[in-house]
Order: sequence, then C-alpha cells, then structure tokens
Amino acid sequence: MRELSVIIPARNEEFLRETVQDLLKNKRADTDIIVGCDGNWPNPSFASHPDVNLIYYPQPIGQRAIANRCVALSDAKFIMKVDAHCSFEEGFDVKMIEAFKETGEDVAMVPIMRNLWIYDWKCYKCGFRIYQDKSNICPYDGSLMRKKMLWHAKGSPNSTAYCFDPEPHFQYHSSQKAKQVGDIVETMSLQGSCFMCTKEKYLDLNVCDELLGSWGSQGIEVACKFWLSGSRVLCNRRTWYAHCFRTKECFGFPYAISGRQVHYAKKMVKELFFNQKWPKQTKPLSWLVEKFSPVVGWSDKDLTDLKAQESCLKSH
Repeated sequence: MRELSVIIPARNEEFLRETVQDLLKNKRADTDIIVGCDGNWPNPSFASHPDVNLIYYPQPIGQRAIANRCVALSDAKFIMKVDAHCSFEEGFDVKMIEAFKETGEDVAMVPIMRNLWIYDWKCYKCGFRIYQDKSNICPYDGSLMRKKMLWHAKGSPNSTAYCFDPEPHFQYHSSQKAKQVGDIVETMSLQGSCFMCTKEKYLDLNVCDELLGSWGSQGIEVACKFWLSGSRVLCNRRTWYAHCFRTKECFGFPYAISGRQVHYAKKMVKELFFNQKWPKQTKPLSWLVEKFSPVVGWSDKDLTDLKAQESCLKSH
C-alpha cells in the first residue's frame, strides 16, 4: 500500500503537465499521481512515469465523478485531491502525512494556500510584459507577445482560514486567521482546490457526492461533511501549495458551467446541511457557525433564523 495518492481531475487543462512535473519533483513520500482526463487527452502530453497513472474518459462525466474514479484506482492510505494548475513545496507530502500522526486520521487537512504565478505575456521586441492575462498583443507596437513561463509561488498571501456565508458562498475568514495559534489550526471551510484525508474517510463520507453535480461548492461540501459528522477540518501551516486563480480570464474554465449548475450545487448544500438531510450529520450547522463566530456574511439575524429552522426540523 502506498502512503498517498494525489488525484487530479482534468479537462482541457493547459498546465496539467507542469502540475504533474511539479508533483514529481517535490514529492518525498511513497506518493503516486492519478490523473483523470475527463473528455480530453492531455495537451500538451507528458512523458510516462512509474508514479503517474492516467485514466481517460472520451466523454466528460464531470469533475466530481472523475475524481471518484481516480480514488477508486488508488491503493494508498491517504488521498489528496488537487486542481490541475498547482505547485507544491518540496516534501509537502511528508509534512502532511506527519501532521496526520499528530491530529488523528479522521480529519480533513489542507496546506497553506498561496497564489501561483504561472506566466507573463512578454513582447520580445520592446520587452513589455503583462501579468497572466488573456491579451497577447503588445499595446505599444501591436506585435504578438509570447508566454514567459514562471511557475512561481508568490510569498503572499498565505491563506489558512476559510468560511462560507448563508447563501452559501465561499469566503476568506480573516478574523479567524488572526486567532490561529500553532502549526496545525482549525478552519471552518475549505477553498476546494486542495484537500487531503484518508481514502477510508473519503469513501465513508462520500466526500465528492455526484448528486451535487459536476462542479461547485466542493470546499463547503467537504468541510460540512467532516465538521458536522464529528470530525475536524485543519490547515497544516508547516507546508504550502500554490493555486492559480482564473483572474483576468487568463485561461478559460474547463467545464461549461452555467449559472444554473452553480445554483444547483448551492441548493443541494443547503438541502443537505442547512436542512439536515445528510444522514451522517450529528451536529447542526448553527453549531459550526457559532464555533467560528464572527463569520463573514453571517448576521445575528441569520444565525437566529437558522436556529429557528433547525428547531422546527427537530420538532418534526
């Protein structure tokens, strides 16, 4: 049995090869990489490697579904799901596995999250550069600019605390970050681009429920399933990963995600956890909100209304 499988759901991911190469360069544990190619073969392709396995579905089945197919192929104790545009600290896997020995293995854990600076557009005539943008035309001489690959993890921000509002919508939790003490700290929620748990826990909690749709609200889903079933969600501040956000339309979203799909995922999260329809839930959501109070977006009225709703559900 391996120690860790890093799973990468991928569809039309321009920087998948760089992400795989980065993982191979920086892993130090008995870690393999399982890439799920959801409807598209990797382009650019990457060389075969004994620690990289690839599965290919000619027709896309969705991000949650392809992640679950990757997990099914793993023989590792731990699973780490990551996006296909991330970089990692050297020895990140050893530091994460060691942290689980301290916390117990029933938790979900993330490293510190940094921003990944993948490239600039550079004009090789006049030297003008544009940070990671959609445009590739030099505004000074009209010439085509070329991508200057950097693959650089920015030193800040170092995100360690996340939450969600009543919508629910992902938020950064600055007030909680200010309270954090120590190397391994609690966080209300996750960002979704990276999380780690045991394969046993992943399957037991159905961490990527395909009924929630292809994509959306994944960090909230994972966090609620761990916290509300009696486990915890933690950030390991001894290591980091860097994630490239799709700012300035620098590269398109790989799935055709409609507003309807995003709304559906939020609706399902509310149905499961706000309305306590998830069978493994042992704690009310109000408990989680109060534990991390004050939470961005939650007013006193929001919390009072939630408690009233929970009381009504309990009485029925």
